[in-house]
Amino acid sequence: MPMLPAASPFAKRGYLVMGLVAAVAAALDQLSKMAVMRQIPFNGTVPVIRGFFDLVNIRNRGAAFGFLNRADIDWQIWLFSAATLAALVILILLVRCWQKWSPVLYASLGLIMGGALGNWLDRIRYRAVVDFLDFYAGSWHWPAFNVADICICCGVFLACLILWREPAGGSRA
Repeated sequence: MPMLPAASPFAKRGYLVMGLVAAVAAALDQLSKMAVMRQIPFNGTVPVIRGFFDLVNIRNRGAAFGFLNRADIDWQIWLFSAATLAALVILILLVRCWQKWSPVLYASLGLIMGGALGNWLDRIRYRAVVDFLDFYAGSWHWPAFNVADICICCGVFLACLILWREPAGGSRA
């Protein structure tokens, strides 16, 4: 049976930073979705900048960019729930193993975790993710997204930047 590596001396503080950022990110995501669902009818649109940006109230049963967003299949919730669980385990293990105090890395992982939890909560409650930010120009249309998606993208960008700039294990020789 494989053994987990020993926790780094920074793991407890890393978990705290990641957990706090994740809680804030998930709360902001859920609050923004509640506001949209209260103010905009399902499948409704509120133009904000005509020809460029609308607030909408739509559901996405799929993943990023509408991947597997189909009403004729019902197993997506299990696939995406398993993917969310796997991502959360990987994030926790990364904090456990990172051998350097890096609050920005822990915060970026918290953004990813909070976004994943926010979308997962939607999947559990609605069997789909609530999306409401809709950008377009003419016939070009970006898939609608939400605060959780922003948190995940920003967190991944920051984490990649930090991990790319650090040697393996997070400690400088």
